Amino acid sequence: MESNSIFIQAIIYLGAAIIMVPIAHRLGLGSVLGYLLAGIGIGPAFLGLVGTESADMLHFAEFGVVMMLFVIGLELELPLLWKLKNWLLGLGGLQVVGTSLFFFILAKFIGLEVKPAIAMGLILSLSSTAIVLQTLQEKGLMKTPSGQGAFSVLLFQDMAVIPILAIFPLLVSSSQSSSSSDDHGSSLIADFPAYVQTFIVFAVIIGIILMGRYVLNPLFRFIASTELREVFTAASLLLVIGISLLMGLVGLSAALGTFLAGVVLASSEFRHELESNLAPFKGLLLGLFFLSVGSTLDVQIVLNSPIRIFAIVAGIMFGKTLLLLILGKIFKLPIDQNLYFALSLSQVGEFSFVLFNFSASSGIFTKDLVSTMVASVAISMALTPLLLLIYEKLVLPRFSQKTSMNQREQDKIENEDNPVIIAGFGKFGNMVGRFLRSNDIHCTVLDYDVDRVELLRAFGFKVYFGDATREDLLESAGAKKAKILIASLDSFEKQKELISCARKHFPHLKILARAGDREEAYDLKDLSADQIYRETRDTAIELGKSTLENLGYFPYQAHKAAQIFLKHDEDTFQELYEHRKDRKTYVSLAKQRTAELKRLMTFDDTGETKDQEDIW
Repeated sequence: MESNSIFIQAIIYLGAAIIMVPIAHRLGLGSVLGYLLAGIGIGPAFLGLVGTESADMLHFAEFGVVMMLFVIGLELELPLLWKLKNWLLGLGGLQVVGTSLFFFILAKFIGLEVKPAIAMGLILSLSSTAIVLQTLQEKGLMKTPSGQGAFSVLLFQDMAVIPILAIFPLLVSSSQSSSSSDDHGSSLIADFPAYVQTFIVFAVIIGIILMGRYVLNPLFRFIASTELREVFTAASLLLVIGISLLMGLVGLSAALGTFLAGVVLASSEFRHELESNLAPFKGLLLGLFFLSVGSTLDVQIVLNSPIRIFAIVAGIMFGKTLLLLILGKIFKLPIDQNLYFALSLSQVGEFSFVLFNFSASSGIFTKDLVSTMVASVAISMALTPLLLLIYEKLVLPRFSQKTSMNQREQDKIENEDNPVIIAGFGKFGNMVGRFLRSNDIHCTVLDYDVDRVELLRAFGFKVYFGDATREDLLESAGAKKAKILIASLDSFEKQKELISCARKHFPHLKILARAGDREEAYDLKDLSADQIYRETRDTAIELGKSTLENLGYFPYQAHKAAQIFLKHDEDTFQELYEHRKDRKTYVSLAKQRTAELKRLMTFDDTGETKDQEDIW
């Protein structure tokens, strides 16, 4: 009977996630908000499908946060840290210290004692890695100044979790420590003085670093030699679970130990294998974590004191936004980028739930205060995607074109009258640019990746840093006199913005656009791109030709097959495009055209085969 109840709970949690998360994603609110709303919906406040067992589920689901920090640790390679050192240490460090100090003073002002006020400041300094990074990736903003700034701050916050977790045991007073010792009886160091516990913390940290460097790499090398992927997956899980239990036995956070293990293994040859093996477990457990947070959210507190709760949310988000705006100004972010950067980090992060739970169990905060703050944190996370959506739709278009781009002196474009503009000089645009350059065709190249611009300049390319989706930059690049715009931006969303802008303001331009696949090509055709090129098509056909030849086909046969396929694909693209809104007709027509292609591909084994082979 008990096993049946577990399956019923699983159905409830999974069903709620499957319904709400896609809806939230389609509305542009992000999956995290979808999980939170799903949890609230099945919780006691609404449908009541789950009850007190949600708190137990939350403790289990916290393991998702542990895995997230392990994966984050795996990504912290030294070259990345060095590349972002100025923003990481400067912008990120000032954000954590400044925000912690601001909320510490505010907490003291409203009556909290010193130790709880320190804990409150540290908790509220964190932002949501899951929400912000997912939003930036979905909108293609990771390479923008706001994206780079937000990523640097989040990275520093993730690293700051280590000292924060080490500091929190010191914030527990002796009376609180003794009263909570029963709840933490599994800790082997709970009865030691605070300074001894701190010494043990650093000793265990050093031990994990040494183990990662001298034990784990040889061990994973031995396991990998078996070529049994399931064993490697089991070893990955064993590593994370084992370190979590070890840290618990000495009174430390499991997240701290796994984060350190991830950092140590970041330079290992098994880094990507570990990450891919743990990614499904991390995603599911993180989803379960947010579901559990939503289901345990005390909605009654919000309903009983809505003004108080929303005043706390407004105070947190306004305070963080104001501080981030000041820091963004210091680091010379353009005003539109600075606002997006500040709003994106204005919420409190998912790791705060873990810290609040620890604070409640150890007596740093009262349970009523924790319930109030957890509700406020959840609301701040829920409001962030909405604020960003409002900013993008209503506020961003109101910025004048002069203030929306803060170009560096060397990126100002002067007297460019080239016939071709290339927007985006990544893998695709780079190849096109090199080809045109070799044929003495002069191009104006725009790109929004600072590092790429600097690298290409070192190779002698004349590349300008700037956002090609803006009318003023296109005009500066000579769009009024140019004949062709090659749209090859990495982000498909930005690609669509570019084509819309160019078609609206420079209708004479012939737009040649890169698309990733047929669906993207359809979208670009809707935007009236003149010619669309699927970047993988020709390469795939060349590979297919080589495959046929290696299987014994004559070269002329492979060439003929490729030409037939390409001609058929061009004809089919237009025909299917006209019916793509009617899925039934689209699928039926696609099947007919596939059968027709198979007939066209049939080679007749006639006498001319040998003659044609001799010609080749």
